[in-house]
Amino acid sequence: MSSEHALDEGKAIPSLVPARMDRLPWTRFHWMIVVGLGVSWILDGLEIQLVSLVGNTLKEGATLGLSTQQIGLLASIYLAGEVVGALFFGRMTDRFGRKNLFIITLVVYLAASGAAGLTWDFWSLALCRFVAGMGIGGEYAAINSAIDELIPSKYRGRVDIGVNGTYWGGALIGSAVGLVFLDQDLVPIEWGWRLCFLVGPVMGLVIIYLRRHIPESPRWLMTHGRVEEAERTVDEIERKVREQGGELREVTDDEAINVVDYPPVTYREIARVMLRDYRSRSFLGFSMMVTQAFLYNAIFFTYALVLKSYYGLDDSGIALYFFPFAIGNLAGPLLLGHFFDTIGRRKMILGTYATSAVVLFVTALLFNAGALSAFGLTALWCVVFFFASAGASSAYLTVSEIFPIELRGQAISFFFAISQLTGGVVAPFLFTSLIGEGENPARGPLAVGYVLGAVVMLIGGLIAWFFGVDAEGQSLENVAKPLSARERASATRFQGTAPRLPSTDAQGRRITPVLPEPEQPRPEDPEPPPGREDR
Repeated sequence: MSSEHALDEGKAIPSLVPARMDRLPWTRFHWMIVVGLGVSWILDGLEIQLVSLVGNTLKEGATLGLSTQQIGLLASIYLAGEVVGALFFGRMTDRFGRKNLFIITLVVYLAASGAAGLTWDFWSLALCRFVAGMGIGGEYAAINSAIDELIPSKYRGRVDIGVNGTYWGGALIGSAVGLVFLDQDLVPIEWGWRLCFLVGPVMGLVIIYLRRHIPESPRWLMTHGRVEEAERTVDEIERKVREQGGELREVTDDEAINVVDYPPVTYREIARVMLRDYRSRSFLGFSMMVTQAFLYNAIFFTYALVLKSYYGLDDSGIALYFFPFAIGNLAGPLLLGHFFDTIGRRKMILGTYATSAVVLFVTALLFNAGALSAFGLTALWCVVFFFASAGASSAYLTVSEIFPIELRGQAISFFFAISQLTGGVVAPFLFTSLIGEGENPARGPLAVGYVLGAVVMLIGGLIAWFFGVDAEGQSLENVAKPLSARERASATRFQGTAPRLPSTDAQGRRITPVLPEPEQPRPEDPEPPPGREDR
């Protein structure tokens, strides 16, 4: 790697890295990225589902003999770990690179989840769950950043949305594994729950090998003064693409972007960029993440109680009802993701949020009237979350592409933490309190809760329509100008919804202001005609 840094030399360096990455055709190289990085959401869904299933088993004296309160606390501890991990590793991924962090966070998860299968009491298990949550929370920041920066702009929306939706594929795997390992006729009770905690690490060991072959984000390298290394990385990616049959168009100099080596972003600068320069986008990200998290956690964490309280289903029957619920959640992002790139972000976000809201409102009316069986309620939930799951995934896509690359990981982690804390704490508590008691519990309060959930989702969709960014097909650098970018005569035009340009605080950050140097005519070149600028 060259030792020349734009910051040290006080000059901007032109780079074609974004243009070269965005014009790549889809090849096996991109499938490697999707599989190698997308497994994070599968692991998260697997973890949460398995832990919810082993809860009753861990109460048995032959296992850890935990109380009901301790089982509930384990879920909260895992959630807290995700929040802490997202905030900590999100900053690290912006500072030290995407690849370093998506290797580290996976190793943290593997070690902690595997160790959970060897624990001997509540506190040892709680510690392992917290650390495993940190690893998964860090994955959200590092992986979303890497996927957005490595996938061509033409496919970025559908890939990000589809990958986020695979959480429910992990939940399905977890349910299937639980049916085997927690069946005492097949596996002894003292071993079944331990094996459940080893399923995720076994999957992760296979993926960590694949991740070693995924390159560092050239965009991250470019904005951290390592322009030559970024160009070499793109050279290698293009070589692989050609070997796999891809055809590449030529890029022109007017597609270049001028960048300087930008120092690590301070917390003060993050606050300035997000709360002043990108204030409307921060409001957009906050609204989308909180509204989808509220709906999801409100229904997902109480669906078993609803089926048991109002329809008298036992635990085994409830487990079977989970499968269609999860399939609907998985199918939505996979089938609708394509339209976020073709129809457009704002139209599809409003469409998915609003459609899920309307169906949930109808569900509330039918549920309150007693017109739904357990099957009918579950079927309507499937329709609600077919659309809501795509909308929720688009929330993660949105917050990962509308902020400058220098703080992308931290932006993702910030909004992820907010959504987890609001949706994960407020919604389950509220909806649990609305479920009636006794043999024939009142349906009215819960129906009102469903109406509230519908209103919240509709508001989220409307905010996205009015404040959203038409990012489909746009280079990330067009959607959000990098803090390290400097204008020049032939610089890329930054399009899309334009916020105030972020202040770089050149004096406070000791960044030498960069001015384009006029081109000097070579001796053999004729002098330009009077009155015309040489371009």
